[in-house]
Amino acid sequence: MKIYIDADGCPVVRNTLKIAKKYDISCVIICDTAHRIELDGAETIVVSQGADSVDFRLVNLISRGDIVITQDYGLAAMCLGKNAIVLHQDGKQYTEENIGGLLEFRAIGKKIRRSGGRTKGMPKRTLQQDVEFENTLDDLLKDLRNQIGE
Repeated sequence: MKIYIDADGCPVVRNTLKIAKKYDISCVIICDTAHRIELDGAETIVVSQGADSVDFRLVNLISRGDIVITQDYGLAAMCLGKNAIVLHQDGKQYTEENIGGLLEFRAIGKKIRRSGGRTKGMPKRTLQQDVEFENTLDDLLKDLRNQIGE
């Protein structure tokens, strides 16, 4: 099992590495040339810029049971299709039960913007969101460790 981070615009890269180190789990940061992120404790894969280039590389690398960190609903759906565990940067887990609604919400927002409308942007990130993410990832890794009997 590895943790893969969709690092373009991801505010929890360092948080993920901190929790992964606690459980001795390898992390892979995937970013494009405009967002190159290299940190101790992780392998970095840099892909060329382009629509969804990071997403497609990540999907091609993951295996069943890997963990993916992303805020991209489309990428989350593809990762779920490969039986990965997928977390949002706020600590919410993407599942087969909630991904359809999230994709629908994204499509509606895109339709509004295409027709000239505006949608509300993301609010400023809070410390509480970081804490929730870290707690979720820590709990997940603890549960997975217990399942395999370590």
